[in-house]
Amino acid sequence: MLSIRVGGIKPPLQRLTGCWVSALETRRMSDSMNRFAKINLNKYPAVLLVLAVFLCVASLPAQEKPRDTLVDWMDQIAQQQLRQRAKAISEIHSTADAERRKQWVRKQMLDDMGGLPGYRGPLKARITGRLHNNFFTIEKVIYESLPGLYVTANVYRPNQPGRYPAVLLQSGHTQEGKPEDQRMATNLAMKGFVVLCFDPIGQGEREQTYSPQMDAPLAGWSVPEHIQMGAQAQLIGEGLARYFIFDAMRSLDYLSSRPDVDASRIGAAGCSGGGALTTFLGGLDPRVKVVIPACYPSSFQTLFATSGPDVEMLLPRFLESGLDTADFVELSAPTPWLLQSTEHDEYHFSYEGVRQVYDEARNWYALYGAQDKVGFMVGPGSHGMPLEAREAVYQWMIRYLRNRQGDFHEQPVEMYTSHQLQVTASGNVEDESGSRKLFQVLRAEFDARKKPGTVPELLAKLRQLGIPTDRSAPKLDVLDRSSEAEGEKEHIKFESSPGIWLDATLHIPSSPGKNPAVLVLEGGDVFGVMSTPGIAEHIAKSGRVVLEMEPRRSQLQVHEGPFAGDYVTDVQANLIGLNLPAMRAHDILRGVDLLAARPDVDVNSIRAAARGVSGVWLLLAAAVDPRIDKIWIDRTPYSLRSAFDNTMAADLWDAVIPGFALHWDLNDLVKVMGKRQVMWTDPTNWLRKVVDVGPAYQYRYVLGDTTDLAQAQDDAYIQELLK
Repeated sequence: MLSIRVGGIKPPLQRLTGCWVSALETRRMSDSMNRFAKINLNKYPAVLLVLAVFLCVASLPAQEKPRDTLVDWMDQIAQQQLRQRAKAISEIHSTADAERRKQWVRKQMLDDMGGLPGYRGPLKARITGRLHNNFFTIEKVIYESLPGLYVTANVYRPNQPGRYPAVLLQSGHTQEGKPEDQRMATNLAMKGFVVLCFDPIGQGEREQTYSPQMDAPLAGWSVPEHIQMGAQAQLIGEGLARYFIFDAMRSLDYLSSRPDVDASRIGAAGCSGGGALTTFLGGLDPRVKVVIPACYPSSFQTLFATSGPDVEMLLPRFLESGLDTADFVELSAPTPWLLQSTEHDEYHFSYEGVRQVYDEARNWYALYGAQDKVGFMVGPGSHGMPLEAREAVYQWMIRYLRNRQGDFHEQPVEMYTSHQLQVTASGNVEDESGSRKLFQVLRAEFDARKKPGTVPELLAKLRQLGIPTDRSAPKLDVLDRSSEAEGEKEHIKFESSPGIWLDATLHIPSSPGKNPAVLVLEGGDVFGVMSTPGIAEHIAKSGRVVLEMEPRRSQLQVHEGPFAGDYVTDVQANLIGLNLPAMRAHDILRGVDLLAARPDVDVNSIRAAARGVSGVWLLLAAAVDPRIDKIWIDRTPYSLRSAFDNTMAADLWDAVIPGFALHWDLNDLVKVMGKRQVMWTDPTNWLRKVVDVGPAYQYRYVLGDTTDLAQAQDDAYIQELLK
């Protein structure tokens, strides 16, 4: 027997046994493959590889992941922050207390996301076409959220003239965007509502990495696009949600401007990513009079240690700021909210977590005498909106926006294809005159706000991030030993921070006395270039003590494709006010502490090498610790500013310190090192392509050399490092 838990409404009687979102995901994958089937992919082998990886990752079912030490460590911090928040909530005893907290919460949320854009210029809305039905009409609409940032939308309106209540429907992560919600939109239109469905950034006609040659987004689909844009937004200290929320608010502006809409009666609903946006909008925009988020509004008591939310479904520093999801509900009290979940949500938005939000919000609403205005229901099946959930939306909208006048039962409706609902001629807003992509908006924001910082300010920032250590010897366990021709090799683990243990390998020469030491960071291997263990072993043969190590990471997280880096862990750290690149730089210095504490190490001769984005962590570490007297970084991106040159940026999350790029770039870290030497070979852009950026860098004569001299260049670089 399937169970429905309902607060404040009667459950509809019908059942839906299928999985709505799974069907949409299946269609999305099928459509993608049909589009690819028309292309001669042999012309694009590199792009095909990237797309194939993305599509494979996107199609994997979400499973409960085993927990690891880094996630456990961060979760302990998160739960402590949530307990502190719970204490603050327990001290709210009156509406006066509640109103004071609401003022503080709103300011905190806006500060965390970087505020909302101040632009309220003309929408420049226009209708590009209509679809007529016996019961309703669909208008194809395009308008500007920000100058040049076009929003494509469908408006479903009753055929009879008049002023109607309206509903804004937010889409989830289906690639089609706005067509996802048409079953609800058409039913609501037939029940006497004007409904607007719009494409979120990165979906539908607003794909940010669309390739005309591929007739597909290069990032694969919406989530990887959001990940890329989220990292770029964080570079300038903003949350990606800022732009999603603003799009929704501008969509409310458009709805309110229509002569057939009663602007005093507007509701909002959405599922998954759309549920998150509905939650944010319901809390922050008082024009919304009924709020129904599905498959999102869960407490971080259950949500934090999962990989559930996409980046635009989160606000930076949210938990550190003393907030939880219930704050959005409470911010709009006593506005009616219906919180929806399902019995088997595979994306970690469990009904237990939603129930926690409901229980707290219901107590909060009791202060206003409005407990009955908060509802909670659990529908059957997996992530999505089954029939019960959709009919609950109709019922609540009818109750609060139409004075209970109408039938909430769903009716069969004519469905349209995404092509029929297309607003632009080409199907892509970038072909519209004056169109801008979000990365261009972010770059313009960066250019307008950048202000060079000083060296003392930079050093103070690095200290604030917790990069320096107290230089004490870390705890160390030797797991096993083996003999090498030049000495011994030890597999060890050492404690970087309380509870954070790192695996490492020590190469110890047989030569007596104090020896120079080199710390080598694990990095991505590159074809035709010596591997990290190969570099470590090569250096060990020269009589150096070598520590081969990898800074902290979540070993068990599933990553969203090859360009995302450790995106999930980066975002989790950000929620609790920590920064993963800075913590990794700290780990490197704990490795230096380990070497410096050894009696066989010359503390005046400690050097380090890194490849790829880990070179950024090494720069951060070396900038604050003069014990590292020389570094070699290879295939490391040369500039944070260059991350705004494209819609995509590989591994950018692993280098982002929020707001850092507004004041400094990577070359400023080199300047801080003073006379200490930096060897920087084959600098790259954020697409991992080696670029010529001047004589301060060194370049291999050929990449991917397959001759017997393939490693001669690396040998030369190693010898230069050891001089």
